[in-house]
Amino acid sequence: MAKTKVIIMGAAGRDFHNFNVVYRDNPNYEVVAFTATQIPKIGGRTYPPVLAGKLYPKGIPIFAEEELTDLIRKHAVDEVAFSYSDIRHEDVMHKASLVQSAGASFILLGPKATMLPSKKPVLSVCAVRTGVGKSQTTRYAVDTLQKMGKKVVSIRHPMPYGDLAKQACQRFATLKDLDKHECTIEEREEYEPHIRRKAVVYAGVDYGQILAEAEKEADVILWDGGNNDFPFYRSDLLVVLVDPHRAGHELLYHPGETNLRMADVVVINKITTAKPEWIQTVQENIARVNPKATVVKANSPITVERPEQVKGKRVLVIEDGPTLTHGEMSYGAGTLAAEQFGAKSIVDPRGAAVGSIKATFKKYPHVGPLLPAMGYHKEQLADLEASIRKVDCDLILLGTPIDLSLVIKLDKPFMRVFYELADHGDPTLADIIRKKFA
Repeated sequence: MAKTKVIIMGAAGRDFHNFNVVYRDNPNYEVVAFTATQIPKIGGRTYPPVLAGKLYPKGIPIFAEEELTDLIRKHAVDEVAFSYSDIRHEDVMHKASLVQSAGASFILLGPKATMLPSKKPVLSVCAVRTGVGKSQTTRYAVDTLQKMGKKVVSIRHPMPYGDLAKQACQRFATLKDLDKHECTIEEREEYEPHIRRKAVVYAGVDYGQILAEAEKEADVILWDGGNNDFPFYRSDLLVVLVDPHRAGHELLYHPGETNLRMADVVVINKITTAKPEWIQTVQENIARVNPKATVVKANSPITVERPEQVKGKRVLVIEDGPTLTHGEMSYGAGTLAAEQFGAKSIVDPRGAAVGSIKATFKKYPHVGPLLPAMGYHKEQLADLEASIRKVDCDLILLGTPIDLSLVIKLDKPFMRVFYELADHGDPTLADIIRKKFA
């Protein structure tokens, strides 16, 4: 019987997981290629033999998504498995039409096929869009579980943008581990806050191996979701965040709507900064597609170290990269801090941008007068640093979750912006977590 030939469309994360759990050791399939998008410089690599398994002694090539239709025709591909996140439903179907026009079937692998069971209880934090507030919610969950006396191990959604063989199973327990594994800005943003709470973080490529290692030292596994993807593990409690600042998006993006429909708990974040009509829209959509979910209201108050030093300053605002780019936001925590603490103006960095940062502005024109903290590779970090040097401002507001000065040199005064999840009425998320994991 002929093997079913498959291409996996991805962005260096969900695609590798889907391969590992569905296709890797399955003799009925032949995965001829991965395609890559969203993240700079993740195409042109090979999924290595050590990870691809005995059926793929030469590994599996990774091509740019622009080559997809040519690959389908060249290899007489039967199926294309769409395997990345935070994309409009309409755009998913455009991809499907492209694939079908080349002759192949278009498939979406679901939770039953891709979620792994754990020996330990699993709390998952996911969202309907990038930039809703997963990071502060996972920190809130860690704090709650640690106060209960639980050893929490966080497993972060994959971001393997380097040497895949070396990144198969990574453990982060100290800040030195971030340098050891040559982490990007995006990785540091997610791992550093957990490490500072003395919570171990795992990430990488092979999430079966990662889970087995994490289970050895955890009382509770915390799945720390990426983008708006659904979990890689079966959850005992699935918490999903929605954003009233993007009301309606909870039903417009893949697989965010999947998360919303599966959620045990839906957290409406940013309550105090959203307009009442936005909140109402989100509440109505939750009630329509998942009326059994428990709804929690929360806020993410913003603080800075020395608020009086922001007032009257011309500030350069540096925001979390993914939130601005494929998250499609035109502001973030740094912008809100500039407004809240009386900055004179926000300085537009677009004219100063160089190299890959200039290209980012061109690709994402909605970003506006903010600087996305892009740093997926060394050249991009250098471009970010050079762009900052060219900006004439009094103060830099760092709206990213990490201290950016630890990875690039900042030649101007800077101030970090902090945000944590705060309860806004009953029930609280902490109450729900305590009851579930007692």
